[in-house]
Amino acid sequence: MATAARLLGLGAAAVIVIAAAGWAITRPRALDPAATAGLSGDAVRGEWVFWASGCASCHAAPGSEDKLVLAGGQRFVTEFGTFVAPNISTDAQAGIGGWTLAQFATALTQGTSPEGRHYYPAFPYAAYRLMALQDVADLKAFMDTLPASDAPSAPHELAFPFSLRAGLGVWKALALGDEGWVMPAGTPELEHGRYIAEALAHCGECHTPRDGLGRLDTARWMAGAPNPSGQGRIPGLTPGQLDWSAEDIAYYLESGFTPGFDSAGGHMAEVVRNMARLTAEDRAAVAAYVKALPPAE
Repeated sequence: MATAARLLGLGAAAVIVIAAAGWAITRPRALDPAATAGLSGDAVRGEWVFWASGCASCHAAPGSEDKLVLAGGQRFVTEFGTFVAPNISTDAQAGIGGWTLAQFATALTQGTSPEGRHYYPAFPYAAYRLMALQDVADLKAFMDTLPASDAPSAPHELAFPFSLRAGLGVWKALALGDEGWVMPAGTPELEHGRYIAEALAHCGECHTPRDGLGRLDTARWMAGAPNPSGQGRIPGLTPGQLDWSAEDIAYYLESGFTPGFDSAGGHMAEVVRNMARLTAEDRAAVAAYVKALPPAE
């Protein structure tokens, strides 16, 4: 009897230890406030980060002509359910106007809210975690100058079990890891193009296929993927799939026109509007990055 009780006690202790270890691995993480304590944001530089990162493409209200009012409301239909972009305007109650820089940086690089909750990876923190913290500070400085909107954020429309945020800690532990950059950068131009493509513009989030857990399959980086809405396919950018020259790619990112006189549509049209606000050197660096992509496995 004593042996059975002892075994039961050991089993309970093991369960507690395993549960504690699981919580330690999957808990929402916050960036150390010391990481941003000495940073001062530059709003002028922050505007460049804003357009390169595509913030308005998702967070401007549907059909709004003013892309700087980040009232949210756009709906993104996926196989996991429908995600609704939140209000990230300067309104202190409805938006993020009351956030500190540390909270803002934690959201972008850790995927954790000021309340200590996991964000869904429809918010591309898997890419934004590669951002330089100075750029994060600059982005916040610019966003702090934008208009406020008191439009309430609508909840996501997700079925069980995707409606449970607790499981996102497990997903982060499995999906994010420490690998960071996908492509090597052999020149300053390629490094700059990689920073825009992999971190700010998060191109891989759409152009790279995912595995059954929703993780990006880096062995097929930029090889094309099913459209999350279920309609059509997002094209691949790797050799053998995109035969454009670097000049063609740079011109497309500026104008939206393909070498075959077609034009960008869907969400890519928004990406082009963002890229057109960058410099010619920025677009050339992204084009050089695309041309340097290896064939997909």
